[in-house]
Amino acid sequence: MLTNRMISVVVACYRDAGSVQEMYRRLRLMLDQTTPRWEIIYVNDNSPDNADEVLTELARLDSRVTVITHSRNFGSQMAFTSGMKKARGEGVVLMDGDLQDPPEVIPDLVRKWETGFEVVYGVRERRRESRPMEAARKMFYRIYRRMSYLDMPLDAGDFSIMSRCVVDALLLLPERDRFLRGLRAWVGYRQTGVPYVRPERFSGESTNSFSDNIRWAKRGILSFSYRPLEMVSILAFMVTVLAGIAILGYFLAWFLIPNAPRGFMTLLVAVLFLGAVQLLSLSVIAEYLGKIFEEVKQRPPFIVKKILNDHSQVDRSLEAMEPVPVNRNPVREAIFAALER
Repeated sequence: MLTNRMISVVVACYRDAGSVQEMYRRLRLMLDQTTPRWEIIYVNDNSPDNADEVLTELARLDSRVTVITHSRNFGSQMAFTSGMKKARGEGVVLMDGDLQDPPEVIPDLVRKWETGFEVVYGVRERRRESRPMEAARKMFYRIYRRMSYLDMPLDAGDFSIMSRCVVDALLLLPERDRFLRGLRAWVGYRQTGVPYVRPERFSGESTNSFSDNIRWAKRGILSFSYRPLEMVSILAFMVTVLAGIAILGYFLAWFLIPNAPRGFMTLLVAVLFLGAVQLLSLSVIAEYLGKIFEEVKQRPPFIVKKILNDHSQVDRSLEAMEPVPVNRNPVREAIFAALER
């Protein structure tokens, strides 16, 4: 055993019905070798396959398995948040349900966690995917780190173990459009990484298309960077300078060069260029405005349809049965003692 502290594993499931049984088998094997106290929380993010039936049967066979089912698909970040709200462990592990986050890495994460780190995240040293896609992902993380106002770890996904203090801090954050790996860096605490090779999906095909990956990249950058807005300001300044130079050049050419370029095409190119710059600037501003719009609506980040084996309810009822400690006030007690004498 590596620790005697309780560990909760939160698994986000979407189109992962074919991986549930294998995930459970490998998770249980690794957790039994790591700690005698553990729980697994599967979050079924309204998966369209037969994940609900598979998870229901799993929860019936093992009471240490909690299954949370959402009313619709809210995304992996909301699934992890939903699971963290129910997690009771002193350490909470986040994993994808497709077995691309290998359970065999958990002992390495726990070993580092036991040395005093509050966050130990998995570093994707290599991915078993096409070379262009792997290169694109690595490039994104380096651009993301360069543009962010935080020191973001490279090639680090959601796969990690976090201490209870970190989980509680993340749950206090009110924002709806979450990017957990960025929020994890924002809350601070002692953090380190453990390298691992990210395998292919155990079952099925990836649920992320190229456009989904683009949206994912935009979410990360817009959540933790003001650089796009700064770039718009720089671009506007450069266009203003170029426009001033062009006006001065045309003014001098009018007097000094008899055959200076004139006419409709010159005006058309200038208008198209300025229009493109304006549209680009508005699109960047619109992205930030859209994020503000989502946040101010204050809708709940997810809706839970049902929960199987909800042990957190039992814990709260036990806490309610405990006597409430009375806050002692030494000054007041001294005054009452003097009056009694």
